[in-house]
Amino acid sequence: MIPKRIDSIRFEVLSPQEIRRMSVTKIISSETYDDDGFPIEAGLMDPRLGVIDPGLRCKTCGGKAGECPGHFGHVELAAPVIHVGYAKLIAKLLASTCRECGRVLLPDSKRDKFIEEIERRKSLNQDYEDVVKEVFRITKAAKKCPHCHADQFDIKFDKPTFFYEGDHRLTPKDVRERLERIPDSDLPVFGMNPKAVRPEWMVLTVLPVPPVTVRPSIILETGQRSEDDLTHKLVDIIRINQRFIENKDAGAPQLILEDLWELLQYHVTTYLDNEVSGIPPARHRSGRPLKTIAQRLKEKEGRFRGSLSGKRVNFSARTVISPDPNLSIMEVGVPISIAQELTVPIFVTEKNIDEAREYILRKEHPKANYVIRSDGRRIRVLDLNAEEIAERLEPGWIVERQLKDGDIVLFNRQPSLHRMSIMAHYVRVLPYKTFRLNPAVCPPYNADFDGDEMNLHVPQSLEAQAEAKVLMAIQEHILSPRFGGPIIGGIHDHISGLYLLTRGEKKFTKEEVIYLTRRLDVGEIPEPKEDGYWTGKQIFSMILPKDISLEYKAEICQGCAECKGEDCEHDAYVIIKKGELIKGTIDEKSVGAFKGIIIDEIMRKYGPEETRKFIDNMTQLSIRAIMNAGFSFGISDEEIPEEAVAQIREVLDEAEKKVDELIEQYKQGNLEPMPGRSIEETLEMKIMQELGRARDKAGNIASKYLGMDNSAVIMAVSGARGSMLNLTQMAACIGQQSVRGERIKRGYTYTNRTLSHFKPGDLGSRARGFVRSSYKEGLNPIEFFFHAVGGREGLVDTAVRTSQSGYLQRRLINALQDLKVDYDGTVKEQTSNVIVQFKYGEDGVDPMKSFRGKAVDVKRIIKEVLGEEVAEAKEE
Repeated sequence: MIPKRIDSIRFEVLSPQEIRRMSVTKIISSETYDDDGFPIEAGLMDPRLGVIDPGLRCKTCGGKAGECPGHFGHVELAAPVIHVGYAKLIAKLLASTCRECGRVLLPDSKRDKFIEEIERRKSLNQDYEDVVKEVFRITKAAKKCPHCHADQFDIKFDKPTFFYEGDHRLTPKDVRERLERIPDSDLPVFGMNPKAVRPEWMVLTVLPVPPVTVRPSIILETGQRSEDDLTHKLVDIIRINQRFIENKDAGAPQLILEDLWELLQYHVTTYLDNEVSGIPPARHRSGRPLKTIAQRLKEKEGRFRGSLSGKRVNFSARTVISPDPNLSIMEVGVPISIAQELTVPIFVTEKNIDEAREYILRKEHPKANYVIRSDGRRIRVLDLNAEEIAERLEPGWIVERQLKDGDIVLFNRQPSLHRMSIMAHYVRVLPYKTFRLNPAVCPPYNADFDGDEMNLHVPQSLEAQAEAKVLMAIQEHILSPRFGGPIIGGIHDHISGLYLLTRGEKKFTKEEVIYLTRRLDVGEIPEPKEDGYWTGKQIFSMILPKDISLEYKAEICQGCAECKGEDCEHDAYVIIKKGELIKGTIDEKSVGAFKGIIIDEIMRKYGPEETRKFIDNMTQLSIRAIMNAGFSFGISDEEIPEEAVAQIREVLDEAEKKVDELIEQYKQGNLEPMPGRSIEETLEMKIMQELGRARDKAGNIASKYLGMDNSAVIMAVSGARGSMLNLTQMAACIGQQSVRGERIKRGYTYTNRTLSHFKPGDLGSRARGFVRSSYKEGLNPIEFFFHAVGGREGLVDTAVRTSQSGYLQRRLINALQDLKVDYDGTVKEQTSNVIVQFKYGEDGVDPMKSFRGKAVDVKRIIKEVLGEEVAEAKEE
């Protein structure tokens, strides 16, 4: 075999001669099987078209079922019919060519210029569709032929397949004759290659019949055969074709022939595409529309997207995921039952033959499941034949061994929206039935443990395993390419734990320190403070790299006037010097996913491996810290004293009173409209503002009484989970429910009220969806109803947004998929080399290498140029 390189691909329209040439038989009967269940000769299941039944052999190639790929047949149509896929193009060609001589309605000089431009663009691999469109536009307006001077009439195209010239309807036969008159020399001006396509071939006279293997029949439990949708359509076409021939031969009136011709056109159209607008789809007896050729190929479930781009694959597993904080972020816990089923190939050589034999002879996991001999034969390894196989094993064989600890696998969660939706993990074989992963890796997958399932794929070649390790390993994806910050980091308990550990001056005994640090990958424990105790800040410093220095305001900062260094009473100003946390509290801004300044700094300064080690240590330490401190959240955590409840009631009463005053002003015509707003809009906006303020005030009262030691407050303030608004709604007041950003006003249209509980035209706060109660207190039925109305909008909105954004992303990816960043920094179109951007992203900065969204870290550059001491002195 001499290897060949494909130079070009040409798409052609099949000519009637080509269809006959590739056909093995003419199909004349619509019957499929005889009474004995054998395929009928010259019928739709003719054995020359291929075989699907076991025991039969193909009469063309002699192959059995599974060996024979199938062969085409053909049907000679009694009259030409329009190919629905080309109908629009046929209409354009009829309108652009002369009705008498068939020439393009352009002078030769102009035609040659257009052809020259099309050829130029073809040679540069550029799109020339706009040139062809311009040809059709100019020629459509021509009233006389520049060649034979014949008058031209308007061509009207009536979907799906009808053409009119003036008032006269053109039959497919007329259309074909007109297209036959177009000379080869004029075809290039329409972007057609005369060697590959003639326009009259778009009007069908011969119909190819696909092989039996493309449309196999199935045998039902009852023993009856059920034919494929394509076979059903072909039966219809052949029957109508036969009737047409019989009527024509019998000299039937023209009217009957035209009806049959139209029926033949309908069946051929629905055979090619059963979703053509303007004609009813062909249906099964059950009423289900038939899936014909176009439906097999296009859209999500079609051949290309459904069976080629995406499909079920071998060496993969899928199950529910659950958390395991004891795993490293780069590991995945694989159930033993999956590990015993999935295999990794060992390509046997002189050097590893002993190891391969060992796997074959093993009795428990990980052992060999199969061996593949040099001739391609696969043998299952059993206790009975293991020794014999091990003895015969030789280089060139492949041993498929079970998945074991340390193997590299790809882990994926759908929907896969960015490249971190699929990453490489190292296997840890564990008991039970779920995949286990460290919760710190949830954000890039957008995973949670409420029943999510994930997919695992085992790379089968050494190249694939090497690529997974180098390009797809977790630690290579800690920084997101979207915003340049860490996407893998502390979440939920990790942040609460470190907040509890580092806030203030918490003291720990030696036993507690050993408990907190026993699973950490660190050196020795530092010396205690003078009083013999260790502080939380000291313990956290153990997991920091030794020469890291940082200063920043934590998220918990209350916005004090000069919150720096020693002045911060909330312990919110973080100072890390030479790997030691001197001051400040660790919160979401320090180690959280999406923010994590410390993770960001370690990644930039020390690289992926050190960052992975820090995240592993940080998650282990934080979970032990939160377990040591004890942390729970229950209904009693929303408990506020009676005096707070009274204050909240007062605030809400005051707000309702103000709303009533606004409504009164509106009714009396004393309300001043806001600029650019009507008087009704002004009233609504002022009411919304008033009620929003009231809810916030109620929340402030509640949070004041809950205090900084409340579990919910700790989670909200540290950024672990939730917000003060969630707490406000639980403890104080839920607030105004809205639909499309407005108060709820739809309901009983006739009486203009939301519910029958209110007076007609009531504009008050309660009548329009203000919920005074808190979740803890409980809602009354009217409040519950309004709350459900507001909640419904959120659910519908989410569902609609998901499908829209998914399709929008697909279109965007298709539009951008062949852009590339060239070595000169420009962004080019892959095929045509057209420049799209002179500088990638207009600034030439890769977000992953940027400094928190900025192109460069100015402070670091100043420090490197001036030296650290001088830079600090001159910082202002």
